[in-house]
Amino acid sequence: MLRRRLRIAAQSILVGWAALFLLTYILERPLILWTVPLVGAHWLATAKLALDCLALAATGWIIGRLHRSAPLLGVLAFAATLGFFNLDPLLSIDIPLLLRLAVDALRDTSYLSGLATIADQDVFLLGSLIVGGLLSRPPPIPLSLFGKGPR
Repeated sequence: MLRRRLRIAAQSILVGWAALFLLTYILERPLILWTVPLVGAHWLATAKLALDCLALAATGWIIGRLHRSAPLLGVLAFAATLGFFNLDPLLSIDIPLLLRLAVDALRDTSYLSGLATIADQDVFLLGSLIVGGLLSRPPPIPLSLFGKGPR
């Protein structure tokens, strides 16, 4: 049982990083570069956050489809690896910055607004990853009054 869970976690991490790199570099970056002249530079941060959420949701969905028996385990294993790095060129998620801001906010309250902004953004992005993983589950079989079907 433990060996199976470790295998699911390892596969999820590898597949998740591969999917995330492909989605962000092949789809998201060109889309941002093409749309910034159309919508204006003031919408760049909003468009980047929306595309990051979509990329993470798609990554979660891919991980969940790979392991349909335990999609949440795979998604959470991959999400744990997101916290080790500053992913600023790739994604807007930055857990190390969030932790530094939390420590700084304990010493100086002027950091609270930045901490709230970064925390909201990271929760939103991680939530997109988890929702994508949960959406990959098969739909439940509907209940029927007639058993397996009408005779």
